[in-house]
Amino acid sequence: MELYNVLKPDFNFEDDRGLLCQLIHDGWKQTNVLVTKANVVRGVHYHKISKEAFYVISGSVNVRFRKGDETASTHFNKGDFFMVMPGVVHELSFPTDCVMVQLYDIPVENENGEKDIYVGEI
Repeated sequence: MELYNVLKPDFNFEDDRGLLCQLIHDGWKQTNVLVTKANVVRGVHYHKISKEAFYVISGSVNVRFRKGDETASTHFNKGDFFMVMPGVVHELSFPTDCVMVQLYDIPVENENGEKDIYVGEI
């Protein structure tokens, strides 16, 4: 069973001016910037149909995943890019202040106002 995938940006270009990181060029419908203070927990929910990806701009995050009896946990740092699969409960805890880009392949809020966000347990 697949709980999450580690992703790679489409490309990175770096020179003496700085860095350009192209995360994606097609296929995602909703983009958010998530700014979180240290010692905060977010998530503890799942999406029935949406895939959710995160790119860590600064800081770090500990993530726990669960689907049925299968669990996993890992730590992501600046520059890491990962995707949570539909149906996987995910809990994000932040040991440091953290800024991430958050992407959804299908918007979590439908046109009728219903949301693809469901409370879960780890």
